[in-house]
Amino acid sequence: MADRPGTVVDGAATPAGTTAASTGAWLELSVAADIEAVEAVSEILGRVAPGGTSVEPAFELVDEGLGARIDPTRPSIVRAYVPARDPAAAERAAAEAAEALGHLQAFGLRPIGELTTRIVHEADWAEVWKAHFPVMRIGRRIVVKPTWRDHTLLPGDVILDLDPGMAFGTGLHPTTRLCLVGLEAVAERGLLADARVLDVGCGSGILAIAAAKLGAASVSGVDTDPIAVEATTANAARNGLGRRIVARAGSLPSGDAPHDLVLANLIASVLITLAGPLRDELRPGGTMLASGIFEDRESAVRAALEGVGLAVSRRWIEGEWVALEAVRSE
Repeated sequence: MADRPGTVVDGAATPAGTTAASTGAWLELSVAADIEAVEAVSEILGRVAPGGTSVEPAFELVDEGLGARIDPTRPSIVRAYVPARDPAAAERAAAEAAEALGHLQAFGLRPIGELTTRIVHEADWAEVWKAHFPVMRIGRRIVVKPTWRDHTLLPGDVILDLDPGMAFGTGLHPTTRLCLVGLEAVAERGLLADARVLDVGCGSGILAIAAAKLGAASVSGVDTDPIAVEATTANAARNGLGRRIVARAGSLPSGDAPHDLVLANLIASVLITLAGPLRDELRPGGTMLASGIFEDRESAVRAALEGVGLAVSRRWIEGEWVALEAVRSE
């Protein structure tokens, strides 16, 4: 994100004439972390940020800016956002995160950078994303396309027109890509035709939109962040899916009748905690796609899923990230 002229708050530039308490202002917390430390850092930042965290892997644009190449040897950036309407509360949140990160750094297991902060204004958010969000082909048919970029349609392409706004889930991170690859595989087996789908932690709506475009009859999205709900709703309408995708604030249980497919692109610790509630959202014989699993946590997630009657049937891997497909017993 490019700094702009103005005063300095916690080492970050903020536009002249504004304060941290300005309407629509957020305190961004960011940490550079080795890929093996991403989950631990995400959990720490998530404790103080009600909207959760996002992970931006190191990448470079290729194909004249229409594609991206991930570099797993460079650190990822973990970000979280705290409302800055109450400067004192925002400062306390940052201090709490910094203290916890200090304890993690003391172990010296993997490289973790220092916590940095800056003020971000909602009015500038869309422009910030435009610089870092390329067109991406995922799997055989899925193309994630920012609304401001062009793409030459190929036969069979499933285009996801996306404007993430302040919500998370751009398709750049392996966890999202793995879930999309899994969705494509489920669709190819005919399991999405007229299916009822639940997207837990819907973020920008990218997975909900993909499910609908691949054949789902209806998709419910839930997220604890109202900004994510707004983004999912807007992106669904942008893709002509406003009637088939409904997003709302909340978590599990959803209150819906059992679903044919549940999407859970979370982190390992949350998947383990929610294993039972996730199972309860599925009809007998229904399928769940679980992503956000670091490779060394896979066995723990498998054990949690299988312990509640979800049989792991397929697995996808990218780098050190894993996604699992599991089926609820009949």
